[in-house]
Amino acid sequence: MAVRTATPVTGWLLRGSDGRLTAYAPAEGGVVRWTETRPGGPQWTGPELLAVPGLEPCLSIAQSPQGYVFLVGVRQRETDAGEIDTDIVYATQFQPGRPPTNWRSLGSPHGPDRARSAQLGVPTAAVDSVGLQVFVRNSGGGVCGRRQDARGIWGPWTDMKGSHVLDGLTASATPSGRIELLAPASEFVLRWRQEQPGGPVRRVRNVPAKPGACSATAGVTGDDRVTHFWRDAVDGELQTLAPEAVAGEAGGDADTDAEPATASVGGTGSGAVAVLHAVLDGHECTVLAQRAASGLPAVAVCPSGDEVLAAQWSETGEEFAGAPALALDAAGRVTVAVLGMDGHLRVARQRADVPGLALGPWQRV
Repeated sequence: MAVRTATPVTGWLLRGSDGRLTAYAPAEGGVVRWTETRPGGPQWTGPELLAVPGLEPCLSIAQSPQGYVFLVGVRQRETDAGEIDTDIVYATQFQPGRPPTNWRSLGSPHGPDRARSAQLGVPTAAVDSVGLQVFVRNSGGGVCGRRQDARGIWGPWTDMKGSHVLDGLTASATPSGRIELLAPASEFVLRWRQEQPGGPVRRVRNVPAKPGACSATAGVTGDDRVTHFWRDAVDGELQTLAPEAVAGEAGGDADTDAEPATASVGGTGSGAVAVLHAVLDGHECTVLAQRAASGLPAVAVCPSGDEVLAAQWSETGEEFAGAPALALDAAGRVTVAVLGMDGHLRVARQRADVPGLALGPWQRV
């Protein structure tokens, strides 16, 4: 069974509580899943279809510190009267390879207004120190959010403001459970963050930029640090925040503070970049993976610290669709996954017998 539509997000390869990797992708009629048969592989089960009638071909994935995986998407269903209902839905997988819970509705920030709900963007999700939070671009071009409390009870949808937001919001949580949210807009990158784990998610300064839609991503790159990336809409070059901008942002007002600066990471391509914090040869590193301009997977390694330095990219494998994913397997090996043009999963793992990051042969699953 080939996947018809590649997932646009990068966090779709996850290691579960038992050490096994699982890969997810949206497909016609639901979500497909591949799962390692044992920690470290190399064999996999799948693709297995998790049926979700009406699920749109987009998917956001978040994982809790306990290893629980939350799948979040947009569902559209036709009523008996021939009208279309649109809502945000989610399911939880508690153990690798096991069936997820039933898909539950979070409704729409526009309530019963079908016309406005149909204009919702692709949701993004992250787990803070309290529970799951979901964010989505609303019909007016702003952002709305909804969060669970410590008992797992959902609060109402809240208007988080913003304007001219494009599709491709991205939320990420630090190891301490503090969420940061980034939204590409026509002339800016908009940002929100929790100053304390579990606290309110509040606006911080905009970043002047021209980000491409669905090109933003974020990942942990050090102690309680999330680094944000996006692709320039004009030349496709990867951008990030300059370190001096990060140091002075706390408590800022989005309209009055000095404008943060951006820095180029180097390398052109398409879509979002995957980010992984890893230790290579005893040194903390940030591993990046992207779809290069050639359509091939490209991987780079940067020293972890206050700044992600200009990257030297190495292309590998064969042409693929969507965005790549990165994870550490049960043996601690950097693992790269892509969806081939034929819809089949392909995986390459770090070689243990070579210093640095050298990938072994690609495996077609």
